[in-house]
Amino acid sequence: MSLPLEPADLPADAIEVGRILDAWGIKGWFKVLPHSASPEALFSSKRWYLQPSERGAKTFSGTVLLRVREARDHSDTVVAWAQDIDDRAGAEALKGARIFIPRSSFPTAGDDEYYWVDLIGLAVVNREGLALGEVTDLLSTGPQTVLVVSSQHDGKPQERMIPFVSAYVDTVDLPGRRITVDWQPDY
Repeated sequence: MSLPLEPADLPADAIEVGRILDAWGIKGWFKVLPHSASPEALFSSKRWYLQPSERGAKTFSGTVLLRVREARDHSDTVVAWAQDIDDRAGAEALKGARIFIPRSSFPTAGDDEYYWVDLIGLAVVNREGLALGEVTDLLSTGPQTVLVVSSQHDGKPQERMIPFVSAYVDTVDLPGRRITVDWQPDY
């Protein structure tokens, strides 16, 4: 099957936000598994960039632009409908595709709210100015998020887990690419 999707260049600030699970219904809708518990970026952008999955059927190659008509929450997934995808077969042909959205299309975060993708790579220092490492990942533990901070100590990799809560995080300086915490190196 040939999909009516236009080839596109992946934007420089593209972030992978989910993947297409399968068709949903018979009118071209499809189910999306978002990579975030809060998939607002999927709802705010009407231009999704797709790339085929590493495994599974390849009905297209390279990067293509999908113009989204509608996307909404449905149970624990998202369902969406796009231009030129008007039947189940068209939706099934998208199965497994990885979804990318430009970071510039994300909704603006509220005060003291941050997208995880913006925190990855930030330097972490304590109140005394001692470098503790760099944020390499974040973990959701249910009640709170935890920063995974990696560094080298005597040539060996070291990892710290710092709760991302106001009791330990003093400031997040996105332009300065730095997080200041109330944390000691021997914790």
